[in-house]
Amino acid sequence: MAESTKVYHISKRKEDGKWTIKFAGGEKVIKLFKTKEEAIAYGDAVAGNQGGIVLVHASKGAKAGKIQKQKKAGTKNVK
Repeated sequence: MAESTKVYHISKRKEDGKWTIKFAGGEKVIKLFKTKEEAIAYGDAVAGNQGGIVLVHASKGAKAGKIQKQKKAGTKNVK
């Protein structure tokens, strides 16, 4: 049976403004970060090891909560 692609979501928490990374479909936060850049770097490393993708959700404006960036491990950003 083929393995499915692992998907990680990065988003900003409203309560404290920290960035979180979660596994798709999971409720528990894997790790917290002070900045978006730190969260993306960690997500890229984890997804790279797993052959997965990282989805970054917008934190502001009309697109808040929607996917802002998608990145497959080892590639440039996909829009």
